[in-house]
Parts: sequence; C-alpha cells; structure tokens
Amino acid sequence: MPKKIPMRRCVATGESLPKKELLRIVRTPEGELKIDLNGKANGHGAYLKKDPAAVQTARKKGSLKNALGVDIPDSFYDEILKML
Repeated sequence: MPKKIPMRRCVATGESLPKKELLRIVRTPEGELKIDLNGKANGHGAYLKKDPAAVQTARKKGSLKNALGVDIPDSFYDEILKML
C-alpha cells in the first residue's frame, strides 16, 4: 500500500496540495508572525502555495489576515517572497 501524502489547502488559491509544496505561516501564542520552514512551530498555522502569484493573491484578498486573525504587514509579504 502506498504511503499516504498529507494534503493541505492553500489559503490564497484554495487548492489542496501536498504539504511539502506549501509554506506554513504561523501566528505564535505571543502574537508574532513567523515562516515555519519545518512545519512544527507552535501556534496557529495557515498554508500558502510556494508561488509568488499565490503570495500576491493572498496580499490582495487578505487571505492570510482572515486565516490567522491578525494584520499582516507588507514587509512580511516581502519576506515571504524573498524566501521563495
């Protein structure tokens, strides 16, 4: 039997993709925003497709803000784009 691949939904595009193809953004219990590279950081997470177009869509629609419940500064979106 093949190994099950964990799937997650991108908050910007709505696509269900394998977890490895997505970037996890976390709001920590202290209220900080972090890019979670290993997928295990403590806090409330949301997934974004590793694609600049998806990041721009999330910025325009406010998808990350809605998913995490905090305001996302433009500088944080720039940081995400640099990581891609």
